[in-house]
Amino acid sequence: MTRLLFTVFAAQLLFPGLTAGAAEFNGAVLRMINRMPRGGGYATDANAKQNLASAVLTQNERVAIQPEGANPSFCSSATYLVFAGVLSELAQSGQIHLPADSVAALEVTGQPDGSGVWGRWNANGPGTARLFYETGLGSNFVDWARARPGDFMKIFWTREIGSRERGHSVVFLGTELIDGVEHVRFWSSNKPEGYGEKTVPRTKIAWAVFSRLERPARVSRLAALPKMDTYLASMLKRPSTQAEVAKVCGF
Repeated sequence: MTRLLFTVFAAQLLFPGLTAGAAEFNGAVLRMINRMPRGGGYATDANAKQNLASAVLTQNERVAIQPEGANPSFCSSATYLVFAGVLSELAQSGQIHLPADSVAALEVTGQPDGSGVWGRWNANGPGTARLFYETGLGSNFVDWARARPGDFMKIFWTREIGSRERGHSVVFLGTELIDGVEHVRFWSSNKPEGYGEKTVPRTKIAWAVFSRLERPARVSRLAALPKMDTYLASMLKRPSTQAEVAKVCGF
Protein backbone atom coordinates (compact mmCIF):
# COMPACT_ATOMS: atom_id res chain seq x y z
CA MET A 1 0.00 0.00 0.00
CA THR A 2 1.32 3.41 -0.94
CA ARG A 3 2.15 5.55 2.08
CA LEU A 4 1.57 9.20 1.25
CA LEU A 5 3.34 12.23 2.66
CA PHE A 6 2.87 15.59 0.93
CA THR A 7 4.51 18.87 1.82
CA VAL A 8 2.63 22.05 1.05
CA PHE A 9 5.01 22.77 -1.82
CA ALA A 10 4.60 19.29 -3.30
CA ALA A 11 0.83 19.47 -3.06
CA GLN A 12 0.74 22.78 -4.92
CA LEU A 13 3.24 21.55 -7.49
CA LEU A 14 1.50 18.26 -8.17
CA PHE A 15 -2.05 19.61 -7.96
CA PRO A 16 -2.26 23.06 -9.53
CA GLY A 17 -5.45 24.92 -8.78
CA LEU A 18 -5.28 24.54 -5.02
CA THR A 19 -4.76 27.72 -3.04
CA ALA A 20 -1.79 27.74 -0.65
CA GLY A 21 -4.13 27.14 2.28
CA ALA A 22 -6.01 24.30 0.63
CA ALA A 23 -2.76 22.64 -0.41
CA GLU A 24 -1.49 22.89 3.17
CA PHE A 25 -4.64 21.43 4.71
CA ASN A 26 -5.02 18.69 2.11
CA GLY A 27 -1.42 17.83 2.92
CA ALA A 28 -2.32 17.69 6.61
CA VAL A 29 -5.11 15.21 5.83
CA LEU A 30 -2.68 13.02 3.91
CA ARG A 31 -0.09 13.18 6.68
CA MET A 32 -2.72 12.09 9.18
CA ILE A 33 -3.64 9.12 6.99
CA ASN A 34 0.04 8.26 6.85
CA ARG A 35 0.01 7.89 10.65
CA MET A 36 -3.17 5.85 10.89
CA PRO A 37 -2.97 2.13 11.68
CA ARG A 38 -3.70 -0.51 9.07
CA GLY A 39 -6.34 -3.20 9.13
CA GLY A 40 -8.09 -3.95 12.40
CA GLY A 41 -11.30 -5.20 10.82
CA TYR A 42 -14.58 -3.56 9.87
CA ALA A 43 -17.77 -3.47 11.94
CA THR A 44 -20.62 -1.08 12.69
CA ASP A 45 -21.85 -2.66 15.91
CA ALA A 46 -22.11 -1.10 19.37
CA ASN A 47 -18.59 -2.21 20.26
CA ALA A 48 -17.09 -0.39 17.27
CA LYS A 49 -19.01 2.78 18.13
CA GLN A 50 -17.93 2.64 21.76
CA ASN A 51 -14.31 2.15 20.71
CA LEU A 52 -14.56 5.27 18.54
CA ALA A 53 -15.88 7.26 21.48
CA SER A 54 -12.87 6.15 23.54
CA ALA A 55 -10.47 6.99 20.69
CA VAL A 56 -11.41 10.69 20.54
CA LEU A 57 -9.94 12.29 23.66
CA THR A 58 -11.19 15.77 24.58
CA GLN A 59 -10.12 17.89 27.51
CA ASN A 60 -10.30 21.66 27.95
CA GLU A 61 -8.70 23.11 24.81
CA ARG A 62 -7.10 19.90 23.58
CA VAL A 63 -8.29 17.08 21.38
CA ALA A 64 -6.26 13.97 20.62
CA ILE A 65 -6.97 10.72 18.83
CA GLN A 66 -5.95 7.13 19.56
CA PRO A 67 -7.04 5.37 16.35
CA GLU A 68 -5.42 2.09 17.30
CA GLY A 69 -8.10 1.82 19.97
CA ALA A 70 -10.93 2.16 17.46
CA ASN A 71 -10.76 -1.41 16.17
CA PRO A 72 -12.83 -2.65 14.51
CA SER A 73 -13.70 0.55 12.67
CA PHE A 74 -16.15 1.71 10.04
CA CYS A 75 -15.96 4.27 7.26
CA SER A 76 -17.28 7.40 8.95
CA SER A 77 -15.40 6.61 12.17
CA ALA A 78 -12.14 6.39 10.20
CA THR A 79 -12.62 9.70 8.37
CA TYR A 80 -13.81 11.42 11.56
CA LEU A 81 -10.62 10.37 13.34
CA VAL A 82 -8.63 11.90 10.47
CA PHE A 83 -10.67 15.12 10.69
CA ALA A 84 -10.21 15.38 14.46
CA GLY A 85 -6.54 14.47 14.15
CA VAL A 86 -5.91 17.22 11.61
CA LEU A 87 -7.57 19.79 13.88
CA SER A 88 -5.41 18.56 16.75
CA GLU A 89 -2.24 18.86 14.67
CA LEU A 90 -3.12 22.37 13.49
CA ALA A 91 -3.89 23.46 17.05
CA GLN A 92 -0.62 22.06 18.38
CA SER A 93 1.33 23.93 15.70
CA GLY A 94 -0.47 27.16 16.55
CA GLN A 95 -2.23 27.47 13.20
CA ILE A 96 -5.68 27.41 14.76
CA HIS A 97 -7.14 27.90 18.22
CA LEU A 98 -9.41 25.24 19.67
CA PRO A 99 -11.73 26.78 22.27
CA ALA A 100 -12.86 24.47 25.04
CA ASP A 101 -16.47 24.52 23.86
CA SER A 102 -15.44 23.49 20.32
CA VAL A 103 -13.29 20.69 21.72
CA ALA A 104 -16.29 19.48 23.71
CA ALA A 105 -18.38 19.59 20.53
CA LEU A 106 -15.97 17.13 18.86
CA GLU A 107 -16.59 14.50 21.52
CA VAL A 108 -18.30 11.31 20.38
CA THR A 109 -21.10 10.34 22.74
CA GLY A 110 -23.30 8.23 20.51
CA GLN A 111 -25.15 11.20 19.03
CA PRO A 112 -27.91 10.17 16.61
CA ASP A 113 -27.74 11.14 12.94
CA GLY A 114 -27.94 14.91 12.54
CA SER A 115 -27.14 15.69 16.18
CA GLY A 116 -23.94 17.50 17.07
CA VAL A 117 -20.70 17.27 15.09
CA TRP A 118 -20.35 13.48 15.10
CA GLY A 119 -24.05 12.98 14.38
CA ARG A 120 -23.70 15.17 11.31
CA TRP A 121 -20.53 13.46 10.09
CA ASN A 122 -22.01 10.00 10.56
CA ALA A 123 -25.40 10.73 8.99
CA ASN A 124 -26.86 9.31 5.82
CA GLY A 125 -26.66 11.72 2.94
CA PRO A 126 -24.00 14.44 2.69
CA GLY A 127 -23.03 14.57 6.38
CA THR A 128 -19.51 15.96 6.02
CA ALA A 129 -20.55 18.37 3.27
CA ARG A 130 -23.43 19.69 5.34
CA LEU A 131 -21.12 20.23 8.34
CA PHE A 132 -18.56 22.08 6.23
CA TYR A 133 -21.27 24.31 4.76
CA GLU A 134 -22.93 25.07 8.11
CA THR A 135 -19.64 26.07 9.71
CA GLY A 136 -17.76 27.47 6.71
CA LEU A 137 -14.91 25.00 7.33
CA GLY A 138 -14.57 24.37 3.62
CA SER A 139 -16.19 24.03 0.22
CA ASN A 140 -18.22 21.24 -1.36
CA PHE A 141 -18.42 20.25 -5.01
CA VAL A 142 -19.23 17.36 -7.34
CA ASP A 143 -16.89 18.15 -10.26
CA TRP A 144 -14.34 15.34 -10.48
CA ALA A 145 -11.94 17.65 -12.32
CA ARG A 146 -11.63 19.75 -9.15
CA ALA A 147 -10.94 16.81 -6.83
CA ARG A 148 -7.49 16.57 -5.25
CA PRO A 149 -5.86 14.03 -2.90
CA GLY A 150 -6.79 14.89 0.67
CA ASP A 151 -10.38 15.90 -0.11
CA PHE A 152 -13.05 14.20 1.97
CA MET A 153 -15.45 12.32 -0.27
CA LYS A 154 -18.90 10.79 0.18
CA ILE A 155 -19.39 7.98 -2.31
CA PHE A 156 -22.89 6.92 -3.32
CA TRP A 157 -22.82 3.45 -4.85
CA THR A 158 -26.33 3.89 -6.24
CA ARG A 159 -28.50 6.88 -7.14
CA GLU A 160 -30.31 6.56 -3.82
CA ILE A 161 -29.62 9.27 -1.23
CA GLY A 162 -30.93 9.07 2.31
CA SER A 163 -33.00 6.24 3.73
CA ARG A 164 -32.18 3.73 0.98
CA GLU A 165 -28.64 4.82 0.18
CA ARG A 166 -25.53 2.71 0.00
CA GLY A 167 -22.70 5.08 0.79
CA HIS A 168 -19.08 5.25 1.87
CA SER A 169 -17.19 8.03 3.69
CA VAL A 170 -13.58 8.21 2.42
CA VAL A 171 -10.59 10.42 1.73
CA PHE A 172 -9.97 10.80 -1.99
CA LEU A 173 -6.44 9.85 -3.13
CA GLY A 174 -6.69 10.21 -6.90
CA THR A 175 -7.53 8.35 -10.08
CA GLU A 176 -5.46 6.01 -12.19
CA LEU A 177 -5.76 3.83 -15.26
CA ILE A 178 -5.65 0.09 -14.71
CA ASP A 179 -5.75 -1.96 -17.91
CA GLY A 180 -7.17 1.07 -19.66
CA VAL A 181 -10.00 1.51 -17.15
CA GLU A 182 -10.22 4.58 -14.89
CA HIS A 183 -10.10 3.64 -11.21
CA VAL A 184 -10.60 5.73 -8.08
CA ARG A 185 -8.25 5.31 -5.16
CA PHE A 186 -9.33 6.26 -1.65
CA TRP A 187 -8.57 5.67 2.02
CA SER A 188 -11.10 4.71 4.70
CA SER A 189 -12.14 1.76 6.80
CA ASN A 190 -13.15 -0.75 4.14
CA LYS A 191 -14.80 -4.14 4.34
CA PRO A 192 -13.48 -6.52 5.55
CA GLU A 193 -9.93 -5.42 6.40
CA GLY A 194 -10.55 -2.08 8.10
CA TYR A 195 -8.16 0.87 7.78
CA GLY A 196 -6.44 1.10 4.42
CA GLU A 197 -6.55 2.11 0.78
CA LYS A 198 -8.88 0.72 -1.83
CA THR A 199 -9.21 1.11 -5.58
CA VAL A 200 -12.46 0.66 -7.52
CA PRO A 201 -13.50 1.33 -11.12
CA ARG A 202 -15.01 4.78 -11.35
CA THR A 203 -18.02 3.25 -13.10
CA LYS A 204 -18.98 1.63 -9.77
CA ILE A 205 -19.54 5.07 -8.22
CA ALA A 206 -22.96 6.47 -9.09
CA TRP A 207 -22.31 9.89 -7.56
CA ALA A 208 -19.89 11.57 -5.18
CA VAL A 209 -19.69 14.76 -3.12
CA PHE A 210 -16.25 16.19 -2.30
CA SER A 211 -15.58 18.35 0.76
CA ARG A 212 -12.33 20.30 1.09
CA LEU A 213 -11.07 21.63 4.42
CA GLU A 214 -10.08 25.22 3.66
CA ARG A 215 -10.79 27.32 6.76
CA PRO A 216 -10.08 25.14 9.81
CA ALA A 217 -9.89 28.23 12.04
CA ARG A 218 -13.69 28.26 11.82
CA VAL A 219 -13.67 25.24 14.09
CA SER A 220 -14.65 27.83 16.69
CA ARG A 221 -18.13 27.74 15.14
CA LEU A 222 -18.73 24.11 16.05
CA ALA A 223 -20.08 24.93 19.48
CA ALA A 224 -22.67 27.30 17.98
CA LEU A 225 -24.20 24.69 15.66
CA PRO A 226 -27.90 24.04 16.18
CA LYS A 227 -28.29 20.95 18.32
CA MET A 228 -30.01 19.08 15.50
CA ASP A 229 -29.71 19.33 11.73
CA THR A 230 -33.24 18.39 10.72
CA TYR A 231 -32.29 17.64 7.11
CA LEU A 232 -29.66 15.06 8.05
CA ALA A 233 -31.88 13.61 10.77
CA SER A 234 -34.61 13.10 8.18
CA MET A 235 -32.28 11.07 5.95
CA LEU A 236 -32.97 8.05 8.17
CA LYS A 237 -36.59 8.02 7.06
CA ARG A 238 -36.83 9.60 3.63
CA PRO A 239 -34.94 9.86 0.35
CA SER A 240 -33.27 12.98 -0.96
CA THR A 241 -32.20 14.22 -4.38
CA GLN A 242 -28.99 15.58 -5.86
CA ALA A 243 -30.67 18.96 -6.26
CA GLU A 244 -31.63 19.01 -2.58
CA VAL A 245 -28.11 18.02 -1.56
CA ALA A 246 -26.69 20.84 -3.68
CA LYS A 247 -29.03 23.33 -2.00
CA VAL A 248 -28.29 22.33 1.61
CA CYS A 249 -24.53 22.00 0.99
CA GLY A 250 -23.98 25.21 -0.95
CA PHE A 251 -22.86 24.05 -4.37
